Amino acid sequence: MRDSGHVRRSVKTEVRENLLARLRAGETRFPGIVGFDDTVLPHLERALLAGHDLVLLGERGQGKTRLIRTVTGLLDEWTPVVEGCEINDHPYAPVCARCVRLAAELGDELPVAWKHRDGRYGEKLATPDTSVGDLIGDVDPIKIAEGRTLGDPETVHYGLVPRTNRGVFSVNELPDLAERIQVALLNVLEERDIQVRGYNLRLPLDILLIASANPEDYTNRGRIITPLKDRFGAEVRTHYPLTIEDELALIRQESMPDIGADVPEHLVEVIARFTRLVRESTAVDARSGVSARFSIAATETAAASAVRRAAIAGEERAVTRVCDLTPVVPSLRGKVEFEVSEEGREIEILAHLLRRATAETFRGRLGGLDLTPLLDKFSAGTQVESGELVPAAELLRRIGPVDGLARIMSKLGMGTGEESPGHAAAALEFALEGLYLMRRLSKDDVDGVAVYRT
Repeated sequence: MRDSGHVRRSVKTEVRENLLARLRAGETRFPGIVGFDDTVLPHLERALLAGHDLVLLGERGQGKTRLIRTVTGLLDEWTPVVEGCEINDHPYAPVCARCVRLAAELGDELPVAWKHRDGRYGEKLATPDTSVGDLIGDVDPIKIAEGRTLGDPETVHYGLVPRTNRGVFSVNELPDLAERIQVALLNVLEERDIQVRGYNLRLPLDILLIASANPEDYTNRGRIITPLKDRFGAEVRTHYPLTIEDELALIRQESMPDIGADVPEHLVEVIARFTRLVRESTAVDARSGVSARFSIAATETAAASAVRRAAIAGEERAVTRVCDLTPVVPSLRGKVEFEVSEEGREIEILAHLLRRATAETFRGRLGGLDLTPLLDKFSAGTQVESGELVPAAELLRRIGPVDGLARIMSKLGMGTGEESPGHAAAALEFALEGLYLMRRLSKDDVDGVAVYRT
């Protein structure tokens, strides 16, 4: 190692220098993070360049944990550790009693192993039952039983924090950690050492500590004690996607790709707009927030509805339609915290917001298109019945040929290769729903069966 020119660096120096290298090269620093480029990430980068431990503050489902985990990508891919060391000591400067003893005995013959950066990340979800032993360490009764003396530092069983030495450690939902347990982190953040059960043990740790918290937690479920807040160098505020484009990108990135159904772009947009309307609704508790998991679960539920229809009706290809959005409302009711005054109206409120999102998407996509040929189908009192179990071919037969169908599909983002009956039915059903919401058609909706008429 010495002959190769390896230089020992602290974790924060390692992160800083690797981050600077990526900034200079114009490379992605935090892969998979959507919508934070101009808001959150600059603050995070400044904190990391300054070598600060930090708190990510934001409502649920804003990607705080995902963002913390991407920081490990700024570590060196491989780093040397003393072979068999519980706390990842660097061979040049061991700190635990075992490695100090071995280094004194073996000198430069000290055995070395290489640890991947994925193994240099530790995480603990703060819960009221978390103990100091979980985080910092405790006496190991097994080692005592082996005949070692109680004062021997090698009888210590290290907790999660020292086991992440020379890495990144995350405490999720820090305010939920009991205040007396938060005290145990004071030395880790300032003096960079730990104390275990009164042992005369000073163990200098090399750690980047990143915590997450919900603003509501500061006043409702718990709080971060003042001395601990003071020891964090930076507080970075996160947020939900600010634009519809970011919301769409997030849904496409995170929703399960293997459910087995195509979800047309216009329906993903409906779900994205629906999510934003729920967040903005005065009927929803704004302090609780509406997680990004809401839109992801909505997309997956709608896709699953299409797969179910294809299995029952014997369709070869499952394509999601407007009728598949209806089951989303009862499925996701539990993901939203409503104001007390709206108790009992949850389904009604969500259904109304879904209709609004569908109407907004219709106006944006098909608002300027001449849909007279489709309306003419209803001029003679024709009725078209649709529903979540009506197969695409049957819906197309009930509507009949429509002039301009290709233009409708093009406006909805369905390109070449998507001329299947499922996509055609999805386009026409969306157009029918939009015409109903624009009050140019009527609709009777009973038990999942929709009948469009003049």
